[in-house]
Amino acid sequence: MRRHGLSLALGLLLGAGAGVTAGAQSLPASAGLTQNIASLAALPTDPATLPAPLTRNGHQIFASFREGLAMAQCDADATSPRWRKQFAHAPSRLGNVEDDALPLFGYVVDELRAAGLPTEFALIPFVESGYRPGARNASGPAGLWQFIATTARNHRVPMESGYDGRLSAVDSTRAAVRYLKTLYGMFGGDWQLAVMAYNAGEYRILQALRRGGMNAQNARPADLPGLSPITHAYVEKLHALACVLEQAEKEPDLMAALDRPVPVLRGHALPAGTTLADWSTRNALDPARVARLNPAVTGKRAGTRVLAPALPDMDAGMDSLATATAAPATAPLPAPAAVDVATTLAATAASAGSSGRRHTVRSGESAWTIARRYGIPVKTLLSRNNLDAKAVLKPGMVLRFEESR
Repeated sequence: MRRHGLSLALGLLLGAGAGVTAGAQSLPASAGLTQNIASLAALPTDPATLPAPLTRNGHQIFASFREGLAMAQCDADATSPRWRKQFAHAPSRLGNVEDDALPLFGYVVDELRAAGLPTEFALIPFVESGYRPGARNASGPAGLWQFIATTARNHRVPMESGYDGRLSAVDSTRAAVRYLKTLYGMFGGDWQLAVMAYNAGEYRILQALRRGGMNAQNARPADLPGLSPITHAYVEKLHALACVLEQAEKEPDLMAALDRPVPVLRGHALPAGTTLADWSTRNALDPARVARLNPAVTGKRAGTRVLAPALPDMDAGMDSLATATAAPATAPLPAPAAVDVATTLAATAASAGSSGRRHTVRSGESAWTIARRYGIPVKTLLSRNNLDAKAVLKPGMVLRFEESR
């Protein structure tokens, strides 16, 4: 009660002060209070209109990863103790404030979720490179996603004299998300088949399905014939790693270590003729950290995109890599049928008066990600809004639904 009285007195004092200041204009003393209230009412309330955050809590990254999993619960009995032991260090890497793993992990999780892909794929760089952008393998693969040169060129990763785009977290993640989206669609939304194809190549997986008399809808990934044990182990590694991270949620020390502000990473255009160190200093960023995140950048190459903490004047969606997944380099997804916008808007308006919740579609969201967020079946979400399975969700569309309880 006393606190409310103090707030009211402060408001009246501000109003009176504004009235005195405006005395030459003969405004009443209450005018200042009215103006203050009007200014508060004018503040944006829609989260979409607020500036993008420059940092977030490590727990938010972890939660976003867990919410995006295709298999929400790990089957510990089905995982190999060997792989769980191999990746036992992963949680401590995420918890180490001196390590770049957590911000990089958050960056990849963001791009996968924006593309409507399961976050199991965010574990691939742990397996491939230990989330080190500059990792190189003696046999040829390099970078966060360990692309070989041929695969990199096939997926439009720039490789030229003095610049290896595989070592760019921006270029390689753009290619990886695009490729994984192609594989995910090709194999009917089965993340395990997509991961096996990422490891062995899509044509080997298609041949194995044919030999086993299976298709993407009824496949048993563990029983596919004619594949290398390495390919089968690849899925086992990712599942074991997911279990390790799930178990880590029960570790108080780790969760305390994750409870810290973590920079949100974005892609930035490096101005022509500017070194990475000069650009970092000019934007008040740690040059050493930016250099670690961008081992591909060694000179003043024109058109280079660098990965670094978001800057205050950045548009939140300016450099979302998921927007680049619309044109896959190989085996493109079938083009979804266009939805008549007028029909969609009419259906939305018709349901405006009905009960339930509503969600405004944002850039990069799909029916799958929205349905998963609210715990409802995709079919229910689509039918509730008079949409079919081929519907293309446009940013700004309003979907209505009954939330699962």
